[in-house]
Amino acid sequence: MPGAIYAEGLVKTFGDVRALDGVDLDVPEGTVLGLLGPNGAGKTTAVRCLTTLLRPDSGKAVVAGVDVLRHPDAVRRSIGLSGQFAAVDEYLTGRENLQMVGQLYQMRAKAAKARATELLEQFHLADAADRPAKTYSGGMRRRLDLAAALVVSPPVMFMDEPTTGLDPRNRQQLWEVIKRLVSGGTTLLLTTQYLEEADHLAHDIAVVDHGRVIAQGTSDQLKARTGGERVEVVVHEREEIAAAAEVLRGFGKGETTVEEHTRKLTVPVTGGAKLLAEVIRELDSRGIEMDDVGLRRPTLDDVFLSLTGHAAESAEQGERTGKEAVK
Repeated sequence: MPGAIYAEGLVKTFGDVRALDGVDLDVPEGTVLGLLGPNGAGKTTAVRCLTTLLRPDSGKAVVAGVDVLRHPDAVRRSIGLSGQFAAVDEYLTGRENLQMVGQLYQMRAKAAKARATELLEQFHLADAADRPAKTYSGGMRRRLDLAAALVVSPPVMFMDEPTTGLDPRNRQQLWEVIKRLVSGGTTLLLTTQYLEEADHLAHDIAVVDHGRVIAQGTSDQLKARTGGERVEVVVHEREEIAAAAEVLRGFGKGETTVEEHTRKLTVPVTGGAKLLAEVIRELDSRGIEMDDVGLRRPTLDDVFLSLTGHAAESAEQGERTGKEAVK
């Protein structure tokens, strides 16, 4: 059975630019898929195709059990979409923005008003509910935009880089809102350039580059695929470096590197936490005092660099060209 969001062989071109080059996705109900990639990788184009804003040139897409190409109106009634930029009317108050969205979805005025009040409380905007949106901070606008996408409690949500430009505090607040949504059964496709965000929120991560999904799995699976576990030790005294290096060489799967000025030694290993415990016991048995010791696993930054050869924040031209073609 396909998941709540399913795509098979999606292709979308803009002139000579192939923004999507056969994208396959399958997001189980009640989970978060993080779509990770640089600008121009095809993330936004994929979201636009899945949310009926763009028609793919070929391929299949099903959202909430509805064929996107055959029944786009039914899809729109089943989804919420929060884009890269807060789509709120800055001259309306927060309350008026949410009530307007409810009425556009043909909710009765009383029901739209009640839902607006509920969402303003949920998103910590009640104190600013009757202020024009143009007086809101960037973080408040983001939360209002997300609240607007949830007026009809859609079973499937799409968030296209929802925390871009937010400060760390507002980003954390939005993460908590997203986690509550998913715990309530919502299925979410989240595009992001923030590797920490994908690591924190996503059950599964699809790495996209040049319009293709080049790897998919959990954060741990992708990191394991990259390899590169290492033990790092900081000894208390510089005179203990040589003895510590001898210990680490006995456990390592490669060369032990030493930073004399920081008293830090690093060695690649396999074996995880069990091996780390053995390293600590051996260092301790030789009386080597440590200021710090730990097992360092690859980050998603390492994964992305390994898979694509460039950093996740690097910019590509393709999708920007595609966006210009849509305008």
